[in-house]
Amino acid sequence: MPSTERLRDLGVAIGTLPVGPSNTLTDVPRVRVGHTTLIRGDTIRTGATAIWPHDGNPMAERLYAGIFALNGYGEMTCRSVIDEWGLLSSPIVLTGTSGVGMTLHATTRYLAQRYPEQARDEIPIAVIAECDDGFLHDHLTFALTEEDVWAALDGASTDPVEEGCVGAGTGMALFSFKGGIGSSSRVVAIEAGTFTVGVLVETNFGRRPQLTVAGVPVGRAITDLMPEQPTADGSCIVIVATDAPLHAHTLQRLAKRAGLGLARTGSTAGDGSGEIILAFSTAQRIPYKAPGGRLSINILSEGSYDNRGLNTIFEAVIEATEEAVINALLAATTMRGREGHLLHALPHDRLRELLASVRP
Repeated sequence: MPSTERLRDLGVAIGTLPVGPSNTLTDVPRVRVGHTTLIRGDTIRTGATAIWPHDGNPMAERLYAGIFALNGYGEMTCRSVIDEWGLLSSPIVLTGTSGVGMTLHATTRYLAQRYPEQARDEIPIAVIAECDDGFLHDHLTFALTEEDVWAALDGASTDPVEEGCVGAGTGMALFSFKGGIGSSSRVVAIEAGTFTVGVLVETNFGRRPQLTVAGVPVGRAITDLMPEQPTADGSCIVIVATDAPLHAHTLQRLAKRAGLGLARTGSTAGDGSGEIILAFSTAQRIPYKAPGGRLSINILSEGSYDNRGLNTIFEAVIEATEEAVINALLAATTMRGREGHLLHALPHDRLRELLASVRP
């Protein structure tokens, strides 16, 4: 079972902005998350994590979205469509690298069966993203099935996001510790209104000496509990959701700021890594067929001298991304996988001591 202790349970808060009720992605209204976790024998350590952007049909009611690749050695399907149109029209499903094909196939079939008339008119290109869980998981098992993906999609809820060794995070490494799924949120009160920013991360990156928690170089102090075999550069998928009314271009700018949150934890976006970030806004649903071919678009102004509101939203993304990564680290538990590979959990007691030693 994942640990229930999160960073704030250690008395440490990232940044200054307040968090939402659960401090997870689902604090953004109507966003839902579900997991399927596969742990079998000594070789299968993988899964799927499904994110529904709202409670309707995403094919008929699309959302503004933007993508940024901090380093692009990874996969996120539908990326060219979102770059071109600025619209998200499917759930987002995260998985391991060897599960991308099955997950795309399964999600496409799921949407086609649920919305057959629209799918017949235009088959959906679903958003599927991956990190390589091959340190613990045997890719050649091809264990993930259509039923597993459908279970994650069907099981999605607005409950607080389960973190750690679950769903797509089951087999992931993080700073040579065990990694997984992490999440965090921020509430932003600006002149235009009060909005929520939520972040979910699938973490699989980092070299131990670079691990930094709330500005403390933890990785330099905890030099033991290393895997016997070196882990690869790894990757990170970041999903940012907000109910602030932002257009696609601005959402791409939000996605870029998530990279700053990753950097604060010690990420260097290595040459062989894939840090791909998607941001979307739930504030306005864009109908597939607009009456009269016209839309009334409501967005926050940008590009003016008085841009304090947008700056605060940028800050929220950075803070929530940083905290989500550390929450993933804290929620993960020690796991052994293929060929005896072992990833230790970050020792909470030692982290607590390190953080206490530098706080006034």
